[in-house]
Parts: sequence; structure tokens; C-alpha cells
Amino acid sequence: MTWRSPTVVLCSPALPDHVPAAALSVVRGAEHVYAAVGLPDTLRAALDAKPAPHPDELTRQSGVVLVAADAGDPGAAELIAEGATVIEAPAPPLERAVEVMDRLRSPGGCPWDGSQTHESLRRYLVEETYELLEAIEDGDRTALREELGDVLLQVLFHARVAAEHETDAFDVDEVATQLVAKLVGRHPYLFTGAGRVDSAEQQQLEWEELKQQEKQRESLVDGVALGQPAAALAGKLGQRTGRAGVPFDLMPAGADDGSRLFRIAAAAARTGTDAEGSLRGVAKEFAARVREAERAARAAGREPAELDADGWREFWPASSA
Repeated sequence: MTWRSPTVVLCSPALPDHVPAAALSVVRGAEHVYAAVGLPDTLRAALDAKPAPHPDELTRQSGVVLVAADAGDPGAAELIAEGATVIEAPAPPLERAVEVMDRLRSPGGCPWDGSQTHESLRRYLVEETYELLEAIEDGDRTALREELGDVLLQVLFHARVAAEHETDAFDVDEVATQLVAKLVGRHPYLFTGAGRVDSAEQQQLEWEELKQQEKQRESLVDGVALGQPAAALAGKLGQRTGRAGVPFDLMPAGADDGSRLFRIAAAAARTGTDAEGSLRGVAKEFAARVREAERAARAAGREPAELDADGWREFWPASSA
């Protein structure tokens, strides 16, 4: 009998019920098809695969195909060491990211990752979001790509933590499923042919109506994240109430700084201006001018920490306007 070399078929942990297309003909022509431990029963049945015997037995048989989810499986590792052909379909990058996150979080993975909770991760979500915002403002494409990855990591991390909840678990697939349903539901004119949208303004109005129906909100300010930065919060409230026809004269009318700032941010949002972004831009420009004045002072042999008001005026950069 002609000896036929073995083949190891590796399935992606992210798609455990699927085998690489290139493996189908090999499986059909195999003398023996075995399934490693951990392979889903549905796939095992579809391939008519028998439970894999001991690795020593596998290496003694001709025409063996072992289907496994991991090259580290004892039988797979032994066959590969003996020169078996390996067929695998590399997971798409997003699926690979889910696999890596799962490995980091699982027993035997990274101790730090394994100890995190939704609460302990909050600060990182905020930090990464602001770093992404800075990359956008700076127009730094390299940083933008990296920071988007860091924000994606936070989504994957929180979804993985959520999957471990004792009474209300959900995973990243359920997150994605709900997102798809929301996007389709918010754009009925694209996916169902219902209605027609001719402008971004009309789209936003319809979004608000749909969200009101979906979430059964009792108030037009329900759903506004109260934990966001103050200028952004005031702007969001100004925008949301403006769409509902709440007049500007009902805004906080106090003479205190908080009331004045609220009115400015709310008014800006109603005219389409991002008050948070505008304020950040001015603040960053001011910080840059402070640095420029400090450099000028040092160049003149003066220590910035020792400057008085007149000293700061002396080295303050001229306005570019």
C-alpha cells in the first residue's frame, strides 16, 4: 500500500465551525479523518470525523487528516513535527484581534489583562479617545491609525469582560449584531426603500425620532451622556433642545461663569459650531504660545519661572492675525 503523508487542517478559533476551502478536497480524499479535542460537534459531524487517537497512533497511519483548532494540539504538533502538510486560512485581522484578546484574557494569559474590569478600564477608554481626538486635530495619519487601534482594543476588551458576566453575559458578536441592526434601522431608506432623505439635517431629525421610538424615552434629553466634558455637554443639550423648539431665552440666565459658559456653548451648537472643539483649539494655541514665550526667554538668558507679568509680555509672541 502506498504511504500517504498526513495533513493537519487548522480552523480559526474565531470561526470554529468552518474549514479552509483548500482543505475540502483533501478531507474528501483522506483515508482517515480525525477531529482534535475542542473541535465543535457540528463540524465534527459534518466532516464525519472520528475523535483523534493518541499522537503515536496518528503518526503510524497513512493518509491521515487531523482537523484541529490549534497547532499546539498534541496530535497536530506531533504530525507537524513529522512533516505533515498544514492547511490553514489566516483569520481576517478583526477576527485575529478577537482571538488575541481572548488569549490575553483567558486562564494562563496575561495577569494584568485578566484582572481588569469595566470599572478599571474606564480611564483607558477616556485616555485613548482623547489621544485619537488629538491625532485627528493634528492631521497625523500615522497616529490616527494607531489610536483607532487603541480605541478598538478598548471595545474588544470591554466585550471580552462582558462575556464573563455571571448573569448577563454578551460577547463582541452580539455587540456587532446589535450595531448592524441599529445602523440598518436608522437608515430605512437605504435598506428597506422606505421614505427618502434629501439632507443631513433631515437625517438627523429622523434619527432623533427613531431613537425616541426605539428607546421609549420620556424626555428629549434622555440619552445625553452627562459624564462628557462640560462644553460638549452644554452643546449637546443646546442642540437637542434647539431641535425640539425650546427657545434660547429659557437657557440658564445667571450672571455666574457657569451660566455664561453654558449659554455660549449651547448657542454655538445651535449654529453648527463644535464648542468643545473650538475651545480645545484655542487652548492648544494658547499652550503653544506659552511654550514659544518660554523658548524666547531662555534664548535671552532668562528663566521662565522667574518672569513677572511684564516679563511675560516682553517675550509673548506677536499675534499671527
